[in-house]
Amino acid sequence: MDVYKKFSDDELIARYAAGDVHSVEVLINRYKSKVYSYILMVVKDDFLADDIFQETFIKVVQTLKVGVYKEEGKFIRWINRIAHNLIIDYYRKDKRSGVDVEVPVEKLADSSECFVDSTESSMIRLQSEDQMMKLVEMLPVEQSEVVKLRHYCNMSFKDIAALTDVSINTALGRMRYAIINMRKIIDERKISVWNN
Repeated sequence: MDVYKKFSDDELIARYAAGDVHSVEVLINRYKSKVYSYILMVVKDDFLADDIFQETFIKVVQTLKVGVYKEEGKFIRWINRIAHNLIIDYYRKDKRSGVDVEVPVEKLADSSECFVDSTESSMIRLQSEDQMMKLVEMLPVEQSEVVKLRHYCNMSFKDIAALTDVSINTALGRMRYAIINMRKIIDERKISVWNN
């Protein structure tokens, strides 16, 4: 199996297309930790990340098996794009079914970044974060996605643009409209995001 590690992604894909099943196993092992980390970073739920991860690689293998994969840059970007689309599909499906997709507040904040404070101020901060996340979920999918990737995943606009397959200006525009729409929602519903 060590012999396979020297092959490039394209060589492994070609070998798999020619019937070498071990090649796809090497590809999956090469990228599984990066793909899983990305999915978990976005969805913040171990079980959901596992499901989307498995579905991602099922799609990868199916696409390679039928020979419709077209080289469009780096293989890892293509895999992450599949994972990204499956995440979006999951959130869209849950919005249509009326299920509130809630990310546990304790997973949103990195405990290493939290400062030590009183129980009361901790509760107020967590309530504010929870209200903010609910507000983000009210946005159109494209805007919500940019806010999550930017603020919860700490991605640059350049990386967001590459991941979502749009220009940097489009990613910036979506963030701008997200902020405008969040302000409108706060005003219309008289929501108090910041507790005093």
